[in-house]
Amino acid sequence: MGKSTKYLLVGSTEAYSGKSATIIGVVHQLKEKGLDIAYGKPLGTYLSVSETEVIEEDVRFLTQVLALPSNRVREPILFLDEETIQKRLRGEDKTDYCESLKLLTTEPGGDLMLLEGPGTLSEGSLFDLSLLQVAQVVNCSVLLVARFDSLMLVDSLLSAKQRLGESLVGVLINNIPSEKMAAANTVVRPFLEQLGIPVLGMLPRNSLLRSVSVAELVKQLHAEVLCNPDRLDLLVESLTIGAMNVNSALEYFRKKNNMAVVTGGDRADIQLAALETSTQCLILTGHLPPQPFILSRAEDLEIPVITVDLDTLNTVEIINRAFGQVRLHEPIKVQCISQMMAEHFDIDRLLNKLGLSSAACV
Repeated sequence: MGKSTKYLLVGSTEAYSGKSATIIGVVHQLKEKGLDIAYGKPLGTYLSVSETEVIEEDVRFLTQVLALPSNRVREPILFLDEETIQKRLRGEDKTDYCESLKLLTTEPGGDLMLLEGPGTLSEGSLFDLSLLQVAQVVNCSVLLVARFDSLMLVDSLLSAKQRLGESLVGVLINNIPSEKMAAANTVVRPFLEQLGIPVLGMLPRNSLLRSVSVAELVKQLHAEVLCNPDRLDLLVESLTIGAMNVNSALEYFRKKNNMAVVTGGDRADIQLAALETSTQCLILTGHLPPQPFILSRAEDLEIPVITVDLDTLNTVEIINRAFGQVRLHEPIKVQCISQMMAEHFDIDRLLNKLGLSSAACV
């Protein structure tokens, strides 16, 4: 069976474009069609270190979400951390990672093995594990995921096509704003198709998928949780700074959904206004504790209040960075991406390009 396994490498033009989300959506559809699926991530990037083991968090998460047996999961051959990079630069690490990659993919992998590629087209080059190098070593097809920032997205996809050549079997464009969807469908899609770049899916922007858990904000901000520590799984979709007068703030807050509100610890008026609107988390700056009645009201409404040893500018900068590096580690996001992929991604066209059919594999 090992020789008959097909390989699909899921890559991206830039980091945090949605590779893991794409793999989840694709695998759910393929398993529904009866295919035997395996998953691997040659280049580990999200390692979690404990006293007993080093774990790639994405691999662990996807293994659980996709309900894959251990013989259908391939652990990373390399962790891309600073120490590993230093050893390579100093010439202390002379490992032939192409050989390691061959060994990783020679074991039976069912009908199709999905490999999660590096964050960009060039990441991993230092270890001969860039997207193109992995594709060549494993002889696999490449599905490229790209985030829609503007029409200039076409530039990066044309460049990727030049690099990847016939290995590129298609692209998935995601995070398309509603006001850009018409142009994406009538201008971008036909243009790319004419140039031999199949557009297999176009996903609209979704606020839930772009959300960040309160727990992740606490971690990123090194914050102290003042109340409701059991509610850190709440998802934040937008960031608001409470620095205006209370009437303006209340009017502004009412237009937002599922906010994290950043305000000074001494602004009880703003804090109370935030608690009475669609706030998922109150983040207090300025080293000042909130008034007891604020914490009491937050307890009643089950809204976490956290405090940070940072000024507002740095706090907002860290939170914005967290929004730009959103990951999928919440069940509701998994359900959401699975539904979106089922609606907006052409799985049958992908199967055709891979030389697979659901009927042949059932």
